[in-house]
Amino acid sequence: MSARRLLWWVVPALIVLLWLVGAGPQGASLGKLADVQTNDNSAFLPTSSESTEVAQQVSRFTEPGVVPAIVVYSADAPLTVAQRGVVAADAKSLGRLPGLRGPVVGPRFSEDRRAAELVVPLDSAGDVAGAVDTIRHAARDRAGLTAHVTGPAGLSADLGAAFAGIDGRLLLVTGALVFLILIVVYRSPLLPVVVLATATLALAAAGGVIYQLAKHDVLKLSGMSQGILFILVIGACTDYGLLLVARFREELHRHADRRRALTTAYRAALEPIAASGGTVILGVLCLLVTNLKSTHDVGPVAAVGIGASLLAALTFLPACLLLLGRAAFWPFAPRYGASRAPGRPGLWGRIARFVGRYPRRCWLVVGGVLLIVAVVFVPQLQASGTKQTDVFLHTEDSVTGQQVLAEHFPAGAGNPTQITARAGAADRVVAATRAVRGVSPSSVAVVGAGGRPGAGPAKVVDGRVLVEATLADAPDSAAAIDTVHRLRDRLASVPGADAKVGGFTAIQADTNATSEHDRAVVIPLVLAVVLVVLILLLRAVVAPLVLIASVVLSFAATLGVAALVFNHLLDFPGADPSVPLFAFVFLVALGVDYNIFLMSRVREESVRLGTRDGTLHALRATGGVITSAGVVLAATFAALAVLPILFLVQVAFLVAFGVLLDTIVVRSVLVPAAILDLGRASWWPSRLSRRPNPAG
Repeated sequence: MSARRLLWWVVPALIVLLWLVGAGPQGASLGKLADVQTNDNSAFLPTSSESTEVAQQVSRFTEPGVVPAIVVYSADAPLTVAQRGVVAADAKSLGRLPGLRGPVVGPRFSEDRRAAELVVPLDSAGDVAGAVDTIRHAARDRAGLTAHVTGPAGLSADLGAAFAGIDGRLLLVTGALVFLILIVVYRSPLLPVVVLATATLALAAAGGVIYQLAKHDVLKLSGMSQGILFILVIGACTDYGLLLVARFREELHRHADRRRALTTAYRAALEPIAASGGTVILGVLCLLVTNLKSTHDVGPVAAVGIGASLLAALTFLPACLLLLGRAAFWPFAPRYGASRAPGRPGLWGRIARFVGRYPRRCWLVVGGVLLIVAVVFVPQLQASGTKQTDVFLHTEDSVTGQQVLAEHFPAGAGNPTQITARAGAADRVVAATRAVRGVSPSSVAVVGAGGRPGAGPAKVVDGRVLVEATLADAPDSAAAIDTVHRLRDRLASVPGADAKVGGFTAIQADTNATSEHDRAVVIPLVLAVVLVVLILLLRAVVAPLVLIASVVLSFAATLGVAALVFNHLLDFPGADPSVPLFAFVFLVALGVDYNIFLMSRVREESVRLGTRDGTLHALRATGGVITSAGVVLAATFAALAVLPILFLVQVAFLVAFGVLLDTIVVRSVLVPAAILDLGRASWWPSRLSRRPNPAG
């Protein structure tokens, strides 16, 4: 064996070994990502928000690092003496729990005498979820009392439980779906294993990098961004693998030597894969301009994942294909000189003939239907925010507890609105706050030296006082948010007060407002970035504008369909303002991938055959693989629905449906039909727009 032939075996073997040894052990980091998660809304607010400013000031008035757990007891009739004794005994026993940041407050009994509450101050730096479990075990149902643990600590614990096992459950469902699809696509037991191994190693590498970044506070990782990371890496890496494998199989029909076939396939697939990956990376990095930290930090997390996917798909996968050769496709190995897939008559040949015969009718009809769906139904999408208790798709103990609190106490009990103001204006601020509709007047008080509202003389820190007020509505409701806005407007008119409104409800209000602002900034930025990438890739202006228009139209139609499904089929309570933003970023960045796969092949074939024949040939050649890639990506995002979180289920539907719409309808019919109708003008101002058709 010559030295050169030996290198063709040694180099790919070394690449495979380096990935197995280097990235393989990093898989352990995936199981540790939960340890560096942050799922607290206040930790993700921009530093410029009013609620963040108040939180910083409040930390100087109260015990730092406190997250309250609220234990609420209820009965069908007024509490008996014995039941009151049970609540009092629980207050004493819970006060002996290790790691509390102050005494247990209560019991406090409702006016209808059918409920009682305790406030347990937990250490936010400790094991909050474990402490909540302990409280739930101690304050169990008994003596005719029903007990629930809610408040910020209870909600946080239930949210953490919803994300628990994300690395196992989500990966298992996603892997199984992708494996089944790949079996159908490849009709080979070996190739799906190789492609999934590529995606798994990419995920391990990305997980190792992100764990270190989150551990050292370079970025914040939430359960949401971790779930998106898993889906993006597996879906994107599989898509890149499908494109390379399809081209490799095509070249194996042309070349007897596997090395020459892979080299040709790699050169042809490198540009569209790199352009697709680069587009997604640039698209998600646009999230860095957002003010909401939870959205901001999804950008680098997703970019690291896509980068790892690109690296694995362009190194590990081709090395495996080179080592396996035709055996990778067993038992249907491609034979040299045999009829190639793109030349066989079939579904994509028939679609190409139909589009080629009626191009203008095709794009007008498809575009018109999508436009009608968008115009009619998008305004029905309710994406102005939801209550925090609506974040769960299943009924959680903290949600039930919040409902019991709202039934028997002022709904904002346990989550008071916090107001900081200059000490000299304290009385005027209290009076103005009591006069605001939606505030429980009797609850408004200045925090005293004892650390509680009304406890002694006012506590003054840096010339400011802290006022607490309980809202009449549930703290995460739209009505409570409206009250916060009214309160801010009223206090702004108190002379010399410099009053700032914060607390749980204010955080919700600022989060929603910031999300809406971010959406207005990011969407045009992503479109501009993607357009520039397409212009550079296709060396044209007209075709990229067509692609951008098609993706935007597809996204708008997807939102319209989602409005119908969310409102009338699934009966969702609404959507977070960031849901359309995330759906847009992923659909445009990922959806344009398939147009890149198609149009890079169209351009390649147009140079040889002319725009018309080149477009039809490219549609026949790429139809199967691009549709398969779209199905894989849709399936991976659909797997997010196994997590019982409203936000993730909505994003999963939007991206999954949008990808299928884009690959099956837009990329298969609308785009090639528009290019055929435009003809050579599609490539303006490049030379290709002025080049005579080789086919005459």
